[in-house]
Amino acid sequence: MSSFEYLTGVLKQAGLRMTPQRAAICQLLAETDSHPTAAMIYESVRVSYPSLSLTTVYNTLDVLADLGAINALGHAGDDAVHYDADITPHVNLACVSCHKIVDIESPQAAHINNEISAASGYKLLGARVMYYGLCPACQRQKSQ
Repeated sequence: MSSFEYLTGVLKQAGLRMTPQRAAICQLLAETDSHPTAAMIYESVRVSYPSLSLTTVYNTLDVLADLGAINALGHAGDDAVHYDADITPHVNLACVSCHKIVDIESPQAAHINNEISAASGYKLLGARVMYYGLCPACQRQKSQ
């Protein structure tokens, strides 16, 4: 099953009608690794669907995040919530200068998830580990 099919399936199971706008939001999330904000998603999808409302974007993201289909990462120094459709255990690095977020694969992240689940009895719906700092490009700019 593709990420797109998974995300649209979650929305359908939540009782939401699959509109072209919601499908486009899911498609964008499934295809990007840029960790977009709701405003970024809105601006991108609105090009094809001018009737799209920001409320639809937020509601769709809220349902997906509440059901563990995506992660709401919080801000990257820009006071905006960023979203990640990659819910496999990994670490996010956020640059507080340019606000870019990148994924770092970490076997330890998967190990921690298993350990927490086993110790607590919880069925984990998601987790996020976010480190903040300056990316290499911003470090070079600041040293010049």
